[in-house]
Formats: sequence, C-alpha cells, structure tokens
Amino acid sequence: MKPNERPTASAITWTAAYFHVTRSGLVCGALTLATVLSFTEISLADEGGVSFWLPGIYGSLAAVPQAAPGWSIFTFNYYTNVSAGAAVSAAREVEIGRLPPTTATANVSANLNAQADLQWINPNYAFATPVLGGQLTLGMATIVGWQNANLSGTVNVTAPPLPPFTRSDSINSSVTCFGDLYPQATLRWNNGVNNYMIYGTGDIPVGAYDSTRLANLGIGHGAADGGAGYTYLNPAKGQEFSAVAGLTYNLENLSTNYQNGVDFHLDWAASQFLSKQVFVGPVGYVYDQLSCDSGSGDRVGCFESRVIGIGPQIGYLFPVGNMQGYLNFKAYGEFDAAARPSGWNAWVSFVLSPATGVPTTPTPMVYK
Repeated sequence: MKPNERPTASAITWTAAYFHVTRSGLVCGALTLATVLSFTEISLADEGGVSFWLPGIYGSLAAVPQAAPGWSIFTFNYYTNVSAGAAVSAAREVEIGRLPPTTATANVSANLNAQADLQWINPNYAFATPVLGGQLTLGMATIVGWQNANLSGTVNVTAPPLPPFTRSDSINSSVTCFGDLYPQATLRWNNGVNNYMIYGTGDIPVGAYDSTRLANLGIGHGAADGGAGYTYLNPAKGQEFSAVAGLTYNLENLSTNYQNGVDFHLDWAASQFLSKQVFVGPVGYVYDQLSCDSGSGDRVGCFESRVIGIGPQIGYLFPVGNMQGYLNFKAYGEFDAAARPSGWNAWVSFVLSPATGVPTTPTPMVYK
C-alpha cells in the first residue's frame, strides 16, 4: 500500500482491535480499569496533589473489542517531569508531617519538583462467551519503577506564645519499588463504525507507600473508578476517534486521616490511518476534581485539583509469530493546572494480543 493510499475496509478490520491503548488500570491505574489506569503520586492530584487516576491511560480504539478471545498483555513505559509551587508544596509538607500542629500557623514559600520512570504491566483475558451481548475482559495491573522528588524553600511559623521563626527546608526523596494493584473489568460492543464500552477498576493499596516520605509509588488508600467510552472507526475513510470518561471515588487514607474528593477524568484521541499499519493524530485529557477533600487530617482546605493535557501520537502494527503486536508513542504537555504538579509526560505502549481467528463460542460476535 502506498503511503498516501487509504486503508481498505478489510485492512482496518484486521488491524483495529490491536490498536487498543486500553488501559486496564487505573494510572498507577485508575485502572480502567483504567491504568492506567496507575498512578504515580507526583503527577496526579488530591492529597498532596496526587490522584488515583493517571490521565492519558486511554487512547485510540479504546472501545474496540479485542479481535479474538484469549490472553493479551498491555504494558507501557511512562516518564513524567513535573513541578509545583507554594500551595502544593505546603500540602505535601502537611502530608509528610513537616508542618507544626494545628495550634500554629505556617506560611510556605517553596517549590516541588519530581520525576518518575514507571513500567505498567497489565495481563488481560477476553472471554469468548458474550456477556450482555458484549465482550468481557478481566485484568490485573501493577507498576514497577523509580520516582524522585525534592522540595526546597522556606517556612515561616507563628506558634504563640513562642516568637515567630523561619525554617529552611530542603527535602529529597527517591524510591524504586512496586506500586499498588489495579483490578479491572471491561465490556465492549461493536455496531458497524460505532464501538461502546463500560469499565470498572480500583486501587488495592499494597504498593510502596510511607506517609512521611515525599516519593511514593503507592497512593496509601483504596479507590473505585468507573466510566464509559466510545470509539468511532470508519474503515472507508481510515478515520478514528475515541473518548473515555469516568469518575473516581477515594477511600480515606488511614495513615493521614485524609480523604480525596470525587474526581472526573476524560481521555480522548483521534487518528488518521496512513496505511494498514500506521496511524497518526492528536491525544488529550481533562482531569478535574468535583468535590472538596475532607477528613480530620485535611489542613489545606478544599484543594480541588485540575489539569489539561494535549499532544501528538503515532501507532504501528506488526505481526509477532501467530500473535499481533502494536506499538504506540505519545506525549502530553500540561496546562491550566490547579492544586497539583504539572509539566509533561511521554509514553511508549506495547500490546500483544491474539490475531483474528474464528470465535470459539456458538454465539457469534462481531469483532473489529
């Protein structure tokens, strides 16, 4: 096929299911179960600017069913570099116990900088027997990797009857370990060019977390996340658009007596097929906290987080023995951030899934 030639309907049908950038987890998952679902504390929101959901976990063809039932593996490398000012720095100092008791007041003038290099690992199984007419997929995800964070600045403390004093803080923290577990379940349906999905995921807080440490891969509390998605895939024009939206409910962090508010997230992607194996297009996300944080450990007030990200992507499909491989490269620049660190992040995703085959169930389904 020539570079500027439109892919045929059969070509799109052959490739579509493998372009999933479906997240299974939540950011360190949000698990889409959403990944990514996963999520690295320094780049997310809520308590200390950290959230369960990893914005950008879902991408192109998120709602398209897997081409054939069976096992698949979804993994990605995620690198992020973010920073934040005084408000988030103060919240992090509260979380790790560096600010004085509630009888004192503190004015923080500091900056937070953080980097993370994480690997998302997410095996999934798609069942042959339809559930409610759709394809059921179950999975479990986790992350492993490295995170570094540093906070530097000054703290002005007033604690009557003692005289006011100023303290200089320079906190550095680094950790290499595993994150939490992110179970997930997804139902997908296909109807011509229209594809639909619903998902549920959550956070089992078993990863590396210490409330007195600045860098963590676990988030220190449980969470539940659910939502729905849609993919438009037009084989004749080689065009695709996907959007997945969801809500996160956070349980209380028992180490800090802090409970994050309810979070809304929207991941979207659009693509144009340049051939039967390659597509390009834009990606983006919107993350917005809908309700205030709470709990006896909340000393920073409502602290509602928000961020928007946008960037480019390129996808490539190729055979791996009798399986199908798929690579995706994407990057996001963030803006309009509030009450959370922001910066940029880059992803290298890989999916290995069954090639198209004859369904093993007597009740046929349509796979794209």
